[in-house]
Parts: sequence; C-alpha cells; structure tokens
Amino acid sequence: MSAATILLDQPLITLLILYGFIARVAAGPRISPLAILVTKIIVPTLKLPYRPVAGPPKRFSAGMGVAFSATAAILSLAFGLNGAAYGVLGALIFAAGLESIFGICIGCYIFGLLIKSGIIPESVCEECANFELRVKRMADQGLRPDGIPLSD
Repeated sequence: MSAATILLDQPLITLLILYGFIARVAAGPRISPLAILVTKIIVPTLKLPYRPVAGPPKRFSAGMGVAFSATAAILSLAFGLNGAAYGVLGALIFAAGLESIFGICIGCYIFGLLIKSGIIPESVCEECANFELRVKRMADQGLRPDGIPLSD
C-alpha cells in the first residue's frame, strides 16, 4: 500500500496504512485488512509455509508501523510535505521487503535488543525464548499461534 501511495501520488492512502497498523497493535492480525489478505488469500494461494511468530515482537513492530505511517500521514496531509512523507513510506517499503523476502523483521530485531538491554523486561515475552509454549497453549484452545482458528 505504501508503494501504491507513492506511485499513484495519493497521500490519503496513508490513513488506510495507519489504520492497518493500529488494528494490528490493538488486535493482532484479525482485523487488519492487509493481514487478512495475506493470511487468508496470498499465503494459501501461493502455498507459502505458515511461520508462527511470538506476538509481542510483532505487536512492537506494528507499533513502529503506527509511528512511521502516522508521521507520513501528518507530513503529507497536515503540512503538504509529500516528498518527506513518501521518504518515510519508503522506509516502510524497505522493512516490509526485508521481512517478506528474507524473513528479517526489523521491529522484532529491535524488540530483542530492547529485551537484551533490559529496557523491556524478559517477562513481557517469555514465549519469545520458547515459542513452543505458545504453540501448545493456543492449539489447546483450537487456535493457531496468531489466534486464527485451526479450521481456517
């Protein structure tokens, strides 16, 4: 969506991007339009492997997405600084590309550094150290680790 915003020169799309990140922070991937598209259509259609990830690092990453997309929206819509806004969106495109192509989540990496440095207590993400705990706990509830029912 960031690329579409830039290519089509439609800064209002930044509000949709912002909503998607806010939805992911608030409820995980369940109500984010882009997350739903990816998990329900793109991944199954392309037969990509399901790769569960612990929630706190992904939520932290989505929080970074809120900061970047809000900055882009404000720069563009409030101040008319489309070039600066598109530069910020370029950073989102770069981060999304790293994750989708190489499986590198910049926000997750930063989250890990914050835990190692003691800024975020380890108790925030005990499942980060042993993700199998979450997989088992969620499966016992009939859910995948991302909260989506196993039947989907």
